[in-house]
Amino acid sequence: MTAPSPTDAGPSSTGSTQPTTGFTVGHRLSGGRLGRTGTLHTPHGPINTPAFIPVGTKATVKSALPESVAELGAQAVLANAYHLYLQPGSDLIDAHGGLGAFMNWPGPTYTDSGGFQVLSLGAGFKKILAMDVTGLESDDVIAPGKQRLANIDDDGVTFKSHLDGSKHRFTPEVSMRIQHELGADIIFAFDECTTLMNTRDYQAQAVRRTQDWAVRCVAEHRAQTEQRSHRPYQQLFAVIQGAQYEDLRRQAVRDLVPLGFDGFGIGGALEKAQLGTIVGWCCEEMPETMPRHLLGISEPDDLFTAIENGADTFDCVSPSRVARNGTIYSADGRYNLVTAANRRVMGPLDDECDCYTCTHYTRAYLHHLFKAKEMLSSTLATLHNEHFIVRLVDRIRASIEDNTFDALRTEVLGRYYRRR
Repeated sequence: MTAPSPTDAGPSSTGSTQPTTGFTVGHRLSGGRLGRTGTLHTPHGPINTPAFIPVGTKATVKSALPESVAELGAQAVLANAYHLYLQPGSDLIDAHGGLGAFMNWPGPTYTDSGGFQVLSLGAGFKKILAMDVTGLESDDVIAPGKQRLANIDDDGVTFKSHLDGSKHRFTPEVSMRIQHELGADIIFAFDECTTLMNTRDYQAQAVRRTQDWAVRCVAEHRAQTEQRSHRPYQQLFAVIQGAQYEDLRRQAVRDLVPLGFDGFGIGGALEKAQLGTIVGWCCEEMPETMPRHLLGISEPDDLFTAIENGADTFDCVSPSRVARNGTIYSADGRYNLVTAANRRVMGPLDDECDCYTCTHYTRAYLHHLFKAKEMLSSTLATLHNEHFIVRLVDRIRASIEDNTFDALRTEVLGRYYRRR
């Protein structure tokens, strides 16, 4: 049982001989490391990797125009199948011609499967890379003061909408049908995401369940692809679970590879200190020709670590989320724009940044916007933060090509974390 081959997509509509789907490996990091550059081919254009993919959860990067997101250098955006299923409905987006047409985004798009949202509804925890869980391991995890809104069984998940409390059910087949209606270039198999508080026995059970669901996702993906042959081929990525256990992570990849996925997503529970190790375990088991997406990171040290150990693309809500609270990225670290120290600063948010915000506005102006609770504050801060992370990954990609990766890491991280 395999997904349609990327070559089945045929030549692009422009007559180019370049593939419309698939992945091409470029330069490799020296010293036998797994990091590399590459090109992820999609019907809506190539993604040069490594690349950071801004998150547009509900078909929008919050507070920013899609045109502005493109202008800051983003190559693709990622939206959320769970949220778009609930509102406005995947059928409506399908009627518009898919996610890109719906949100007026001309480039490549991703959608995740809704698996993490199921975790959030079921356990009530936000995604955290580092959690102190000593003595808290359990097979039935629920955050203090939270009500369980989702229940998982071997067939799928029953959950209540966070919007109106209505009851819904996701199965691998339902997730695939929703994501085919959303029409993203890259979609993810439905998986069971766990927390670090789950026991090893439960982590193993989740890996098994995710594997079983992956088989069903591939079958439904093939059926949907055949039924919707008028649309460009959508690449299906598997999701690797296994928490912090090497044997579970490696076995998860080994079991998923034969199913014929187009790429892999590395997800699930992990501690920040273990990030590089876990990414390395997974990438060592993957075919080199497969693209590798790491779900949910954007901090500079995490990006360098993940890329060195083989990850190609990344997504995270953090740059836009913290921007809306006045937290700004700069070459010398993150800082709080709303403090009094910025009230009369006539320079840009970051002296070395060439983003739209930094070339047109001062810290003093943005400080005023935040203090006055003006909506423009979120827009300008978001454009800057997204540009900062997108450009950082662009610089890392260039450093792999010219063999200056280690020097760039020393320079960037030495400055960024100097204040801490």
